[in-house]
Amino acid sequence: MRQGSHSPIGVFDSGVGGLTVLKALMSHLPHESTLYLGDTARVPYGTKSGEVVTRYSLKNAGFLLERGIKLLVVACNTASAVALPALSAALPVPVVGVIAPGARAALRRTRGGGVGVIGTPGTIRSGAYQRELESAAGPEGVKVKARACPLFVPLAEEGWLAGDVPRMVAREYLEDFARSGVDTLVLGCTHYPLLKDVIAEAVGPQVSLVDSAEATAEVVAALLEEQGLLAAAGGPPTHHYFVTDVPERFVEVGARFLGRPIHSAEQVDLSF
Repeated sequence: MRQGSHSPIGVFDSGVGGLTVLKALMSHLPHESTLYLGDTARVPYGTKSGEVVTRYSLKNAGFLLERGIKLLVVACNTASAVALPALSAALPVPVVGVIAPGARAALRRTRGGGVGVIGTPGTIRSGAYQRELESAAGPEGVKVKARACPLFVPLAEEGWLAGDVPRMVAREYLEDFARSGVDTLVLGCTHYPLLKDVIAEAVGPQVSLVDSAEATAEVVAALLEEQGLLAAAGGPPTHHYFVTDVPERFVEVGARFLGRPIHSAEQVDLSF
């Protein structure tokens, strides 16, 4: 399909977490229509090889491209870490991942004490945030402290966002971050913004939190404006949701991530 300023923004993730990125896009770009694809049949991506994640990502992107998107947001940290070069080379539309925007926002925010990164084991193991931070920092360099926080994902999906259990988990993972001199912390997983309050409590007020979803939305807004692809104000935008497994849980849990009801999601077959 032919792309233009009226065309939707495409967003994909392995599941529901990318809806925090979609929420930020809706907030920053209220006139834009969107198509969201959650590859819920193959979640999680973090346990799979880079080759497999790249293959899944290209399939997801092709599905959205066929529906006329004007820009693709890879709202999955694992896919952003391993598949972005292949996606950028294969697609005729701009491609934005979540890692570079979050890392660069952290470098703008840090006061020189160092940057912390938390994410899933797969994202932290990939070293993608660490490499991006060190590359963007240049000769001045930056001290990076990275840690996997795997229990945050099930807590977010089950709605355990406050209280003793998430507070205890956050303290266990993060209490030493402030003592290590870190003054900025990147939330390097799309689930983590839901736990922002307990994370902030664990690291203390001297540590500034960077939400990669917000940083990504700002990059997308600037890119669309630069390329003359911003949607004009007019009729209400449309938002469509696709999943690769039964949609009931996506609709239920996704509303918590998006901050608004998801009335329906269409199940699609992207099998190879």
